[in-house]
Amino acid sequence: MESPALHSAGLLAGKGILVTGGASGIGRAACLAFAREGARVLLSDVNAEGGEQTVAAVRGAGGDASFLRADVSSEPEVEALLAAAVERFGRLDCAFNNAGITGAVGPLHEIELEGFERTLRTNLTSIFLCMKHEIRAMLKQGGGAIVNTSSGAGVVATPTLSCYCASKHAVLGLTKTAAVEHARTGIRVNAICPGSVDTPMLQRYMGNNPGIEKLIRAGQPGGRLGRPEEIAEAAVWLCSDRASFVSGASIFVDAGAISR
Repeated sequence: MESPALHSAGLLAGKGILVTGGASGIGRAACLAFAREGARVLLSDVNAEGGEQTVAAVRGAGGDASFLRADVSSEPEVEALLAAAVERFGRLDCAFNNAGITGAVGPLHEIELEGFERTLRTNLTSIFLCMKHEIRAMLKQGGGAIVNTSSGAGVVATPTLSCYCASKHAVLGLTKTAAVEHARTGIRVNAICPGSVDTPMLQRYMGNNPGIEKLIRAGQPGGRLGRPEEIAEAAVWLCSDRASFVSGASIFVDAGAISR
């Protein structure tokens, strides 16, 4: 896999960063962006092939990355992942909790309980578990930065995506509460709310729902989908010391879609 050379500005020089959902899309772009800024990256995903491809892309561009497969909806696997991160880096400076799925799709009254619960396990329980163990590690070292991926669907309704919306709304609640709880411990917790971004997950959703792509594109004030790299830049800034007074924030990266 060919990758452009990394040109480090050093915003995250020497920091150890954990990225979940790093096998593709926003997660992969974030791994590349973090490494470009001098960070050492440990990424996880249930997709081992995609995870190794991300590692190859980062290393091919001159960065430092490694992969550990983990299901972050499982607490034992999250504990093992955090232990591996601390062992590799000596500490955990930053975490980007990005793993997620579209989940069950359809009118709420037609969705099965299993689909609802699976969506919440993947999108919400995973972030709860990751934050729980990331915060424990960061308390021992006196600080750190956590960024969670929510969505524009975390603040507005999206018909046929009730499960996804519920999970992403709840991510913002976890983010804000953790930020306030740790305002005096040196741990910052923020969320990114991407708009419609051209990722494999969105492409699958549009492909499985005829006509939805036209509706999604029509709702973009800028007339285009976002790029994963544009979301990754927000994660870089929030993890960096330049965002030292930012915690509990929900940053929209959506070309104004929520504001229209």
